[in-house]
Amino acid sequence: MRKTATGPALAALAAAQFLVVLGNSIVNVALPQIRDGAGLSDGGTTWVVNAYGLAFGALLLAGGRAADLLGHRRLLLGGLAVFGAASAVSGLASSAGVLITARAVQGVGAAAIAPAALAVVMGLFPPGPGRARALGVWGAVSGAGGAAGVLLGGLLAQAWGWRALFLAVTAGAFAVLLAVALGTPRAQPRGGGRFDPLGTLAITLSLTGLVWGLSTARAQGWTDGRVLGAFALAAVLGAVFVLVERRHPDPLVPPRLVRGGRVAAGNLLMALFGSVWLALFFFLPLYQQEVLGESPLLTGLGQLPLAGAIMAGSALSARLTARLGPRRTLLSALLVQAAGTLWLARISAGGSYLADVLGPSVLIGLGLSVAFIQLTDLSMDGVAREDSGTAGGLVNTTRQVGGAIGLAVLATLAGSVTAGSTSPHLQALTDGYRAAFTASAAVLLATAVLAACLTRPTERNPEMRTIDETAPVIVRLSTTIDAPIERVWALHTGIDAWPSWNDAIDTATLTGPVEPGSSFRWTTHGLDITSTVFEVVPGERIVWGGPAGGIDGVHVWTFTADGGRVTVRTEESWAGAPVEAAAEQLRQALHASLQSWLAALKTRAEQPAR
Repeated sequence: MRKTATGPALAALAAAQFLVVLGNSIVNVALPQIRDGAGLSDGGTTWVVNAYGLAFGALLLAGGRAADLLGHRRLLLGGLAVFGAASAVSGLASSAGVLITARAVQGVGAAAIAPAALAVVMGLFPPGPGRARALGVWGAVSGAGGAAGVLLGGLLAQAWGWRALFLAVTAGAFAVLLAVALGTPRAQPRGGGRFDPLGTLAITLSLTGLVWGLSTARAQGWTDGRVLGAFALAAVLGAVFVLVERRHPDPLVPPRLVRGGRVAAGNLLMALFGSVWLALFFFLPLYQQEVLGESPLLTGLGQLPLAGAIMAGSALSARLTARLGPRRTLLSALLVQAAGTLWLARISAGGSYLADVLGPSVLIGLGLSVAFIQLTDLSMDGVAREDSGTAGGLVNTTRQVGGAIGLAVLATLAGSVTAGSTSPHLQALTDGYRAAFTASAAVLLATAVLAACLTRPTERNPEMRTIDETAPVIVRLSTTIDAPIERVWALHTGIDAWPSWNDAIDTATLTGPVEPGSSFRWTTHGLDITSTVFEVVPGERIVWGGPAGGIDGVHVWTFTADGGRVTVRTEESWAGAPVEAAAEQLRQALHASLQSWLAALKTRAEQPAR
C-alpha cells in the first residue's frame, strides 16, 4: 500500500465531519423562511430539524458497526453520496412531505459519515502527538460547525433564500466525497464477525422512540400520551436489545469495548457534555434574535468569535495535554466552559452583544473545544482498529442522545420560567434563557466532578504500575485475537519462546518464574535489554520495564477475555535524554515495533493447536 499524505487525508475527513454538524445547524436561522416557502405548519417546521436529528441519532450505532464490517472508507463514501443527494432533494423539494423525508434521509447519510470518518482518522494517526494534533483539527471543525452553520445559514438565506442552504451543502458533500476518494488509503482491513440485525433493529427503534419523545415533549409537554408512549416503547425495546446482545456471538456493541472502563467513562461524560453543547447553539441565537433584535445575518456574524475561540482551543489542546496531562486538561476545560456559561447566565433584556454575549462566547469556545477533544480521545482509548467504527458510532450516539435529552429538559425549564413570569415579554424570555444557561453551568460543574472521579490515575493503587504520562513518547495500541485467553497469555508470558513466533526478537532468556521482581534479558533490533517485571495479574495484566540505552521504558499489557476472543491492549512510555532529542522518530519506531508484536501474537495464537 502506498504511503498516504496524512495532511490532505485529515482535511478531507475533517470536512466530512464539518458537513455532518453543518447539516443540522445551518437551517436554524432560516426556519421562518423554510416554513413560509415550503408551506409548513409551526409543528411541521420543527421537523425540518427533528427529522435529521432523529435519523442521525437513532442510526449511529448501526452506522458504526456497518463501518467495521464493510470497511470504514467504503461506508464513508456511501454516506457522503446519500447525504449529498438527500440535501439536493431538500433544496428542490416542492412539498412539506418531500422536504421532511429528504431531511430524514440526509440524517441516515450523516449516521454513516460520522463514525466511519472518525474510525479512518484513528487508523491514520496512531496514539501520540500526531493523533493529538489530528483530534485538535477534529475538535475545531466539530465545534465550529455549529457556529458556522448559523453564520452561513444567515448569509445564504438573506442573499438567495432558504433553498440555497441545501444546495450549498450538496455541493460541499460531493466535493468532500471526491477529496476522500482521492486522499484516503484504499486498502483498509475490515472487522470480523457478523451483523446483528435483530439487535440493530431493537436499538434503532428504541433510540427513535427516545429522541422522538424528547423532541415532541418540548412542544406537547412531558405528560402527553404520545410522549409517554414513545418513552415506554424506548424502554421496552432497550430491554429487548440488552437480551438479544447477551446471546448474540457478535453483538452490536461488544462487551470488550466498554469492559476496560475508560471507554465507558468517556461515553458517560460525553453524554453530559453533549446535553449542554446542543442547548448552547439553540438558546444563544434565540436570545440574539428575539431579545436583542438582531437579524439572521447579524446573528450569524455574532457567532464568529465563538467559532474562532473553538478553533484556538483546538489548536492549543495538544500543547495543554503535553504540559498538564489528559486528566488535568479535561478538568480545566470543563471548568472554563462552566465559567463562561455562568457569565452568559447574566444576560439582560436591555443588554447588548458586546456586553452580554462576546466575552462569554470566547470563554465557552475555548473550554468546549478542549473538552470535546479530550472526551473523544478518552472514548476511543485502547479500542482495537476492528472496533473503531463501532466505538465512533457509540460516542457520537451518546453525544446526540445526551444533546436531545439536555435540550428537551432545558427548553422545558426555559419555557416554564417564561410562562410563569409576570414581567414584560422580553424580560420573561430573558429569564427563561438565563435559567437554561444557569442549569447548563451546573451540569458542566457536575461533569467536571464526575470526570475527576472516573479518570483518576491508576497511581492511586500503590500496587499498580502504569506508564509515565509525562514521557515525551507514549504509544497505545490494541488488537482482538480469536483464541482462548489461556493460549494468548501463555504465548505472551512464555518469554523464552518469544523468538520462535516474533521475528523481531533475536533472543530472550528468563531465569525463574514470571513474577514481580524477576528480570529477563532479550535482544531486539540490535538492542540488548534487561527488563524487570513490576506487576503480574495472571490472565489480565503484566507490566515490565527498565532502562536501556539511556531510555527509561515502562510497558503495560492488559488482556480482556470475551468468550473465545481476547482483546490485547498495550501502552508504553519512553523517557530520557535520547528520547527528548528525537521524540517523533522514536515514537514512530516504537509504534512500528508494537504493531509488529501484536500482529505476530495474533497470527501465532490463532493458528490451530498442534
